[in-house]
Amino acid sequence: MKKYLAEMIGTMVLVLMGCGSAVFAGSVAGTVGAGVGTIGVALAFGLSVIAMAYTIGNISGCHINPAITLGVALSGRMSAKEAVFYMISQVIGAFIGSAILYLLISTGASDGPTLTGSNTFNDGEMLQAFLAETVFTFIFVFVVLGATDEKRGAGSFAGLVIGLTLALIHIVCIPITGTSVNPARSIAPAVFEGGVALSQLWLFVVAPFVGAVLSALVWKVLKD
Repeated sequence: MKKYLAEMIGTMVLVLMGCGSAVFAGSVAGTVGAGVGTIGVALAFGLSVIAMAYTIGNISGCHINPAITLGVALSGRMSAKEAVFYMISQVIGAFIGSAILYLLISTGASDGPTLTGSNTFNDGEMLQAFLAETVFTFIFVFVVLGATDEKRGAGSFAGLVIGLTLALIHIVCIPITGTSVNPARSIAPAVFEGGVALSQLWLFVVAPFVGAVLSALVWKVLKD
Protein backbone atom coordinates (compact mmCIF):
# COMPACT_ATOMS: atom_id res chain seq x y z
CA MET A 1 0.00 0.00 0.00
CA LYS A 2 2.87 2.39 0.79
CA LYS A 3 4.22 1.97 -2.73
CA TYR A 4 0.94 2.99 -4.30
CA LEU A 5 0.55 5.98 -1.99
CA ALA A 6 4.10 7.05 -2.84
CA GLU A 7 3.36 6.82 -6.57
CA MET A 8 0.19 8.85 -6.13
CA ILE A 9 1.98 11.62 -4.23
CA GLY A 10 4.96 11.61 -6.58
CA THR A 11 2.78 11.95 -9.68
CA MET A 12 0.77 14.70 -8.02
CA VAL A 13 3.98 16.65 -7.41
CA LEU A 14 5.16 16.10 -10.99
CA VAL A 15 1.91 17.41 -12.46
CA LEU A 16 1.57 20.27 -9.99
CA MET A 17 5.13 21.52 -10.44
CA GLY A 18 5.71 20.63 -14.08
CA CYS A 19 2.35 21.62 -15.52
CA GLY A 20 2.12 24.45 -13.02
CA SER A 21 5.27 25.98 -14.46
CA ALA A 22 3.66 26.04 -17.91
CA VAL A 23 0.44 27.52 -16.55
CA PHE A 24 1.76 30.18 -14.20
CA ALA A 25 5.30 31.01 -15.30
CA GLY A 26 4.66 31.47 -18.99
CA SER A 27 3.76 35.12 -19.40
CA VAL A 28 2.39 36.48 -16.13
CA ALA A 29 3.32 40.14 -16.05
CA GLY A 30 4.80 41.44 -12.82
CA THR A 31 5.50 38.00 -11.41
CA VAL A 32 8.99 37.10 -10.22
CA GLY A 33 10.38 34.40 -12.49
CA ALA A 34 7.70 34.93 -15.14
CA GLY A 35 8.43 34.07 -18.74
CA VAL A 36 10.67 31.09 -17.95
CA GLY A 37 9.94 29.64 -21.37
CA THR A 38 10.86 26.21 -22.67
CA ILE A 39 14.01 25.83 -20.56
CA GLY A 40 12.21 26.78 -17.36
CA VAL A 41 9.31 24.39 -17.93
CA ALA A 42 11.73 21.61 -18.90
CA LEU A 43 13.70 22.13 -15.70
CA ALA A 44 10.51 22.16 -13.64
CA PHE A 45 9.60 18.69 -14.89
CA GLY A 46 13.15 17.39 -14.53
CA LEU A 47 13.66 18.82 -11.05
CA SER A 48 10.31 17.40 -9.95
CA VAL A 49 11.47 13.93 -10.94
CA ILE A 50 14.82 14.39 -9.19
CA ALA A 51 13.13 15.60 -5.99
CA MET A 52 10.70 12.68 -5.95
CA ALA A 53 13.34 10.13 -6.93
CA TYR A 54 15.32 10.90 -3.79
CA THR A 55 12.16 11.10 -1.67
CA ILE A 56 10.12 8.04 -2.67
CA GLY A 57 12.62 6.12 -4.78
CA ASN A 58 13.41 3.73 -1.94
CA ILE A 59 9.70 3.11 -1.39
CA SER A 60 8.22 2.61 -4.86
CA GLY A 61 11.09 3.15 -7.27
CA CYS A 62 9.54 6.51 -8.22
CA HIS A 63 8.00 5.56 -11.57
CA ILE A 64 5.33 8.32 -11.43
CA ASN A 65 4.64 7.48 -15.07
CA PRO A 66 2.57 4.58 -16.50
CA ALA A 67 4.96 4.30 -19.45
CA ILE A 68 7.87 3.67 -17.09
CA THR A 69 5.79 1.17 -15.14
CA LEU A 70 4.94 -0.67 -18.35
CA GLY A 71 8.60 -0.77 -19.36
CA VAL A 72 9.62 -2.05 -15.93
CA ALA A 73 6.91 -4.73 -16.00
CA LEU A 74 7.86 -5.90 -19.49
CA SER A 75 11.46 -6.11 -18.32
CA GLY A 76 10.39 -8.59 -15.67
CA ARG A 77 11.04 -6.36 -12.66
CA MET A 78 7.44 -6.33 -11.40
CA SER A 79 4.23 -8.30 -11.82
CA ALA A 80 1.39 -7.27 -14.10
CA LYS A 81 -0.96 -6.92 -11.12
CA GLU A 82 1.43 -4.59 -9.32
CA ALA A 83 1.93 -2.59 -12.51
CA VAL A 84 -1.81 -2.03 -12.87
CA PHE A 85 -2.09 -0.70 -9.31
CA TYR A 86 0.93 1.53 -9.92
CA MET A 87 -0.76 3.00 -12.99
CA ILE A 88 -4.05 3.57 -11.18
CA SER A 89 -2.22 5.33 -8.36
CA GLN A 90 -0.33 7.50 -10.83
CA VAL A 91 -3.49 8.60 -12.62
CA ILE A 92 -5.17 9.43 -9.30
CA GLY A 93 -2.13 11.47 -8.30
CA ALA A 94 -2.23 13.31 -11.62
CA PHE A 95 -5.88 14.19 -11.07
CA ILE A 96 -5.07 15.56 -7.63
CA GLY A 97 -2.29 17.71 -9.08
CA SER A 98 -4.53 18.95 -11.89
CA ALA A 99 -7.34 19.66 -9.45
CA ILE A 100 -5.02 21.83 -7.37
CA LEU A 101 -3.95 23.73 -10.49
CA TYR A 102 -7.57 24.18 -11.52
CA LEU A 103 -8.47 25.53 -8.07
CA LEU A 104 -5.51 27.92 -8.14
CA ILE A 105 -6.61 29.27 -11.51
CA SER A 106 -10.28 29.51 -10.58
CA THR A 107 -9.44 31.56 -7.49
CA GLY A 108 -7.03 33.89 -9.26
CA ALA A 109 -5.76 34.48 -12.76
CA SER A 110 -3.26 33.09 -15.23
CA ASP A 111 -1.99 34.21 -18.61
CA GLY A 112 -0.48 30.83 -19.39
CA PRO A 113 -1.24 28.91 -22.61
CA THR A 114 -3.43 26.26 -20.93
CA LEU A 115 -5.56 25.86 -17.83
CA THR A 116 -3.79 22.76 -16.57
CA GLY A 117 -0.78 22.22 -18.84
CA SER A 118 -2.50 19.79 -21.20
CA ASN A 119 -0.83 18.33 -24.29
CA THR A 120 -1.96 19.12 -27.83
CA PHE A 121 -0.66 19.12 -31.37
CA ASN A 122 -1.42 21.38 -34.34
CA ASP A 123 -3.81 20.45 -37.15
CA GLY A 124 -2.12 18.27 -39.75
CA GLU A 125 0.74 17.34 -37.42
CA MET A 126 -0.65 14.17 -35.86
CA LEU A 127 2.07 11.96 -37.38
CA GLN A 128 4.81 14.28 -36.16
CA ALA A 129 3.28 14.30 -32.67
CA PHE A 130 2.90 10.51 -32.60
CA LEU A 131 6.49 9.97 -33.73
CA ALA A 132 7.80 12.52 -31.24
CA GLU A 133 5.94 11.04 -28.27
CA THR A 134 6.93 7.49 -29.25
CA VAL A 135 10.60 8.26 -29.81
CA PHE A 136 11.08 10.48 -26.77
CA THR A 137 9.25 8.03 -24.51
CA PHE A 138 11.47 5.27 -25.89
CA ILE A 139 14.54 7.30 -24.96
CA PHE A 140 13.20 8.20 -21.53
CA VAL A 141 12.18 4.67 -20.55
CA PHE A 142 15.41 3.32 -22.02
CA VAL A 143 17.41 5.62 -19.76
CA VAL A 144 15.29 4.65 -16.77
CA LEU A 145 15.79 0.93 -17.37
CA GLY A 146 19.52 1.39 -17.82
CA ALA A 147 20.09 3.81 -14.95
CA THR A 148 18.17 1.63 -12.49
CA ASP A 149 19.62 -1.71 -13.57
CA GLU A 150 21.01 -3.53 -10.52
CA LYS A 151 24.27 -4.52 -12.22
CA ARG A 152 24.81 -1.83 -14.86
CA GLY A 153 22.89 1.08 -13.41
CA ALA A 154 23.89 4.49 -12.09
CA GLY A 155 23.28 3.61 -8.45
CA SER A 156 22.59 6.60 -6.24
CA PHE A 157 22.93 8.91 -9.27
CA ALA A 158 20.01 7.27 -11.09
CA GLY A 159 17.50 9.89 -9.95
CA LEU A 160 19.70 12.71 -11.20
CA VAL A 161 20.30 11.01 -14.55
CA ILE A 162 16.59 10.35 -15.08
CA GLY A 163 15.50 13.86 -14.08
CA LEU A 164 18.04 15.54 -16.35
CA THR A 165 17.03 13.26 -19.22
CA LEU A 166 13.40 14.29 -18.79
CA ALA A 167 14.43 17.96 -18.85
CA LEU A 168 16.43 17.36 -22.03
CA ILE A 169 13.48 15.65 -23.69
CA HIS A 170 11.20 18.55 -22.79
CA ILE A 171 13.57 21.07 -24.33
CA VAL A 172 13.24 19.35 -27.71
CA CYS A 173 9.64 18.15 -27.54
CA ILE A 174 7.79 21.08 -25.94
CA PRO A 175 7.46 22.94 -29.28
CA ILE A 176 5.90 19.83 -30.83
CA THR A 177 3.38 18.56 -28.27
CA GLY A 178 4.14 20.29 -24.99
CA THR A 179 5.80 16.96 -24.09
CA SER A 180 3.93 14.14 -22.44
CA VAL A 181 5.97 10.89 -22.48
CA ASN A 182 3.66 10.10 -19.55
CA PRO A 183 0.00 9.04 -19.99
CA ALA A 184 -0.99 10.02 -16.44
CA ARG A 185 0.49 13.50 -16.90
CA SER A 186 -1.71 13.90 -20.01
CA ILE A 187 -4.95 12.25 -18.93
CA ALA A 188 -5.77 14.42 -15.92
CA PRO A 189 -4.97 17.84 -17.46
CA ALA A 190 -6.93 16.92 -20.62
CA VAL A 191 -10.02 16.00 -18.61
CA PHE A 192 -9.93 19.35 -16.80
CA GLU A 193 -9.12 21.25 -20.01
CA GLY A 194 -11.63 19.53 -22.29
CA GLY A 195 -12.00 20.54 -25.93
CA VAL A 196 -9.07 19.83 -28.24
CA ALA A 197 -6.89 18.48 -25.42
CA LEU A 198 -9.47 15.80 -24.62
CA SER A 199 -10.10 14.87 -28.25
CA GLN A 200 -6.36 14.42 -28.85
CA LEU A 201 -5.74 12.58 -25.59
CA TRP A 202 -5.61 9.14 -27.24
CA LEU A 203 -2.29 9.98 -28.87
CA PHE A 204 -0.68 10.91 -25.55
CA VAL A 205 -1.68 7.54 -24.12
CA VAL A 206 -0.99 5.26 -27.07
CA ALA A 207 2.31 6.75 -28.29
CA PRO A 208 4.07 6.69 -24.87
CA PHE A 209 2.98 3.08 -24.34
CA VAL A 210 4.32 2.14 -27.79
CA GLY A 211 7.61 3.83 -26.93
CA ALA A 212 7.78 2.01 -23.59
CA VAL A 213 7.19 -1.40 -25.22
CA LEU A 214 9.93 -0.76 -27.78
CA SER A 215 12.29 0.39 -25.07
CA ALA A 216 11.73 -2.72 -22.96
CA LEU A 217 12.34 -4.95 -25.97
CA VAL A 218 15.57 -3.19 -26.92
CA TRP A 219 16.83 -3.17 -23.34
CA LYS A 220 16.24 -6.93 -23.06
CA VAL A 221 18.35 -7.50 -26.17
CA LEU A 222 21.18 -5.32 -24.91
CA LYS A 223 21.07 -6.67 -21.37
CA ASP A 224 21.08 -10.39 -22.24
